[in-house]
Parts: sequence; C-alpha cells; structure tokens
Amino acid sequence: MTFSIAARDPDTGAFGVAVTTSGLCVGARCPYAAAGVGAVLTQHRTDPRLGPLGLRLLEQGLSAEETVAALTAGRDDARWRQIAVVDASGRTAAFHGSEIYSWHGHAAADGAIAIGNILGSEAVPQAMLDAFLADRASLLESRLVAALAAGLAAGGELDPLGSAALLVVRDDPFPWMDLRVDRSDDPIADLGALAAAYAPSADGTRRRVLEPETIANSPDLMRRHAELLKST
Repeated sequence: MTFSIAARDPDTGAFGVAVTTSGLCVGARCPYAAAGVGAVLTQHRTDPRLGPLGLRLLEQGLSAEETVAALTAGRDDARWRQIAVVDASGRTAAFHGSEIYSWHGHAAADGAIAIGNILGSEAVPQAMLDAFLADRASLLESRLVAALAAGLAAGGELDPLGSAALLVVRDDPFPWMDLRVDRSDDPIADLGALAAAYAPSADGTRRRVLEPETIANSPDLMRRHAELLKST
C-alpha cells in the first residue's frame, strides 16, 4: 500500500527519497538516506531495520545490487518485503517479495528508482520515474514530490492516501530536509506545500548547526527578549 521514489542528483551528489501510503506516519519507517552513501526504501510489511542496515552496507562499499542481495539472502521473512536502493554511483536495485499481493513493481533509470505495492495501476512506477526525469532543472525535493503526484494521478494505491514524507541529504551527516505529513486527506499536496515553505529556511537551519556565530539575531527577537527581562 505504498509508492515511493529514491534518487541521486548527479550535479550535487545529494540523495532524496519521497514516499506516500494509506497508513499513518510513513516517514517514521520507510525512507532512509545518508550523504555520500546512498538511499534505501523499505516497505510492504515494512521492516525499518533494513534501512539503517542497508546504509551501513552501502557505506562499506557494496553496490545497490549487492546491498539488496545482502538484505534479503537467507531471510525467510524477505518474502514479505519490498526494497529499493540507490548507491553512491547512482546504480539502482530493487526486491519484491513473493508474498506481495496485488500489483507491485518498479521502474528505474540511472540514479533513480520508483517502486510500489498494492497499486491501483501497473503504470504508477513508470509515471513517477517519468515525472522525476522530466524537469531536471528543478530542485531535487520538488522533483520528488512531483513524482509522488504523478504516481497518484496514474492510479496510486488501492486505498486513500494518509501520509507522506520527504528526506533529502546533501553534504552533512544530518538531513537538508526531513519533512513529514503524518496524517492528511491529501498528504502529497500538503508535503509539497511544506517543502516549499521550508525551502527558504533550509540553508539558515544548516548554518545554525555549522556556523552558529554567523547567524544574526533578529531585532524583533532581541526587543521581545529585552521586554521579557524587564518584566521579570
């Protein structure tokens, strides 16, 4: 009951993942990415342990295909899982467990892979990938959200969507964007609006981590602080 996309930006080396599902709080369990390492999507009877493990395998130098093989080899419960991986070179790989019912599949290109299960149409993954690749000049986060919207327009999943998430990592060990719509009747639209609202502050948020001394205090904030001190 989930469709998602993972991608590497060839110009910046950033990784991004976007995911939506009929359940709540999908961002807490499905999307994983690490700067300079890669991205992992784990879904359908989701095992959130596979995301961090997949990133560790990629960090050790395994390719996307080798990582998927290592995540599924010898595991009896792999038959319930669906996995997609993009590695640091932009190679992709996917796995679909034999117990996934209804329509499921993936579509891949260099540096990007779209995947889904319990879908309303077999056209969903390719529609997502096509939308992502169509506007290479746009920001990575915008392209990822556009891919989710295209997947919904192509048939989405069998149940109404309830949550969505977007994760983008660039050069740092913390995300550039980690946005979640945990409960909504229109989570993709809400996620797009949230990303657009957050984007202007993303660089400032990063600078507060790396260069706290360079961030000027807001005059309004300083005034309110002074007034608070006077009142105490």
